[in-house]
Amino acid sequence: MADKKNTSSAKMEDMRTKTDDQLEADLGDLKKEAFNLRFQAATNQLEKPSRMREVRRTIAQIKTLQTERASAAAEKA
Repeated sequence: MADKKNTSSAKMEDMRTKTDDQLEADLGDLKKEAFNLRFQAATNQLEKPSRMREVRRTIAQIKTLQTERASAAAEKA
């Protein structure tokens, strides 16, 4: 369990170094992937069900980071 937490925090730190445009592009790609995974699940062709959870969590992490940045920018203004 500790291994997963370390990789998750490392992934989050990697996301923090990305620009807003890069995060937006990643978010778009992940949303497309989530759609495709849902479609595969509906047609019983999903090979790796755990990938759905990973994609959902990564989308949530990106959205959280975007919200943090927006509120930090609002405080400065």
